[in-house]
Amino acid sequence: MSNSSAGKITAKTAANEPIVLFDGVCKFCDGAIQFLLDHDRTGRLRFASLQSRPGQELLRQFGLPTDQLDSMVLIEGNRCWTRSTAALRLTRYLKLPWPVLSLLLLLPEFLRDAGYEWIAANRYRWFGKLNACRVPTPEVRQRFLDADED
Repeated sequence: MSNSSAGKITAKTAANEPIVLFDGVCKFCDGAIQFLLDHDRTGRLRFASLQSRPGQELLRQFGLPTDQLDSMVLIEGNRCWTRSTAALRLTRYLKLPWPVLSLLLLLPEFLRDAGYEWIAANRYRWFGKLNACRVPTPEVRQRFLDADED
């Protein structure tokens, strides 16, 4: 699915194809996206950086700040999830044994998010920033909503 075929990006875009929004310059986030691409058992996940036009549009549609880029966002249908809830819900799309981690959703959100926010606050210092992203194959490229923004 590309923007040219999807038209205006809306929450409906995520009805059958969950969307992951991520910090496009964070090396840790890039690693997480590469991991998701490699382990997504169905190939349904779609991606957009928080900084991209589609990412910014989706943030606005869900009433999320467009200038705070410290949380991964998962959009499933008309619902969106942030921080640890997004990360743990994403494990459900992965090959075994990763979905087992979704059991951590049983823990109180404030505990889960404390760990998530600690990593988010230190990710640039620990992992750095990217100057450029890996050049994806055409098959992988079409899984990114901002594929036609080059």
